[in-house]
Amino acid sequence: MDLVIDVNVLFSALIKRGKTEELLFKEAFHLFAPEFLFDEFEAYRERILEKTERPSLEFDALVQILKKRIKTLPRTETEPFLPAAKHISPDPKDVEYFAAALRLRCGIWSQDRALEKQDVVPVYSTEKLAQLV
Repeated sequence: MDLVIDVNVLFSALIKRGKTEELLFKEAFHLFAPEFLFDEFEAYRERILEKTERPSLEFDALVQILKKRIKTLPRTETEPFLPAAKHISPDPKDVEYFAAALRLRCGIWSQDRALEKQDVVPVYSTEKLAQLV
């Protein structure tokens, strides 16, 4: 199953071991994200490190693995889908995720329930995905 992953799902997996981290590595899921995902992640790196139970070296190693696991889509691939994404995204901050999902014709993995206030792109919570595998 192809999924566009929200950066907050990554934050959650990196802060605390558990179901989210486990699902990130399920081969049943092919993960994608807008190209800025890891830039956004880097902007909050220190804050995440303060909250995590992971040692710094383990944290950095996991980030490197995730960079290989999650395919980022260049803006040139998602740009044609931005007008439609702006129209359907309940939150302007999530337009790029919707554009990526529209480009790939897939759902979004997010814990943000507000994203479900539209019926064009399926939105899956961690709990929903856990039930699927």
